[in-house]
Amino acid sequence: MKINSSNSLLTVPTGPLKISELPPNHLGTSGESIYLSLVIPTYKERDNIKNVVSILSQLLDESIPGNYELIVVDDDSPDRTWEIAQSLTQEYPQLRVMRRQQERGLSSAVIRGWQAATGNVLGVIDGDLQHPPEVLMQLLRSVEQGADLAVASRHVEGGGVSSWSVVRRFLSRGAQLLGLVILPGVLGRVSDPMSGYFMVRRSAIANARLNPVGYKILLEVIGRGKVDQVAEVGYVFCERKEGESKVTWKQYIDYIHHLVRLRLSTGRVGKFSRKVNFPIGRFLRFGLVGFSGVFVDLTVFYLLRTVIHLGLTRSTILSAGVAIINNFLWNDLWTFSDISQRQRDPHQRFKRFLKFSVICLAGVVLQALIINFLYNVLGINQYLAKLVAIAVATIWNFWINLKLSWRVTDVK
Repeated sequence: MKINSSNSLLTVPTGPLKISELPPNHLGTSGESIYLSLVIPTYKERDNIKNVVSILSQLLDESIPGNYELIVVDDDSPDRTWEIAQSLTQEYPQLRVMRRQQERGLSSAVIRGWQAATGNVLGVIDGDLQHPPEVLMQLLRSVEQGADLAVASRHVEGGGVSSWSVVRRFLSRGAQLLGLVILPGVLGRVSDPMSGYFMVRRSAIANARLNPVGYKILLEVIGRGKVDQVAEVGYVFCERKEGESKVTWKQYIDYIHHLVRLRLSTGRVGKFSRKVNFPIGRFLRFGLVGFSGVFVDLTVFYLLRTVIHLGLTRSTILSAGVAIINNFLWNDLWTFSDISQRQRDPHQRFKRFLKFSVICLAGVVLQALIINFLYNVLGINQYLAKLVAIAVATIWNFWINLKLSWRVTDVK
């Protein structure tokens, strides 16, 4: 079956990161879905993309001729990788290309590619040849033999890394052990949970609302999908020959963030959160940020009073202002990161900051009113009254900021 190929780019899907149960209306000439849709997420891979497409096409043409598609999803690379890939569509009719200009991130790129895919089996492979293409056939056979998920692993027989430094090996293994502590039910099912090379049946993740952080999409697939049988295939991770490595410390931070968020959403806390329709995981992150703001406030207040010898009122106002800035930045980067990452325009960020500041100031007023009512009117102990007032003000700040400062409906 031939894919209806043209020079036009694929339309980037929008809305929730959810895979449909049935393929979308991008079908082959016979009106049927195909077997495999393999997504190749790229960013600055113009030196590799032609070779990758050529090798993968040759392998799949021999194994499942005409019954597959390759989907390059490029995050608007400055080296115009998407343009190189698009120029190959005449030579490779199974190739389709998507250029994302509004979103960024490897995990979301993979999901957007899957949303546009027509295959009953969905896969992902790097666009830099660090994932050996020949392993693709072993993954394919594993799925054909009944696996819901087939993962290429560096930590089973036949797997390994070519020339990683001791530090990188330590970080990789440390990340795996940390994951087993935080989320044993998910990471315990595979030997290489940080793998970005795998295939999954569409039916196993259909209608699951995916919410990845950073690069590790496999965590979402296992944690939120209905994956019964898992197969692993060993592979040796190769060093790239062309282009730049994209491994950074941020990836490890995102990984930990992702583990915690999955733990909160899939455990008892997550079930209770869904039952009462309250985002408890996000609220806990908001509370932790607020807790850090208390220390920032006190530290700045101490320095202003003892080092600069500023007056009490001015010190109080300035330290509170610094704490508000601290809290906003951490909430923007962590608590509401899934929203703020899609609202990167400086004007939008400044708008969020103004709203956050006004809401927090209103929270201070609310706290003062509550503590006065509890202490002066009801005669409750002043410290207990203060704790109650802080709790109410925190819920106020979180809920109003959720609805006004970081509104999902504002995401473009």
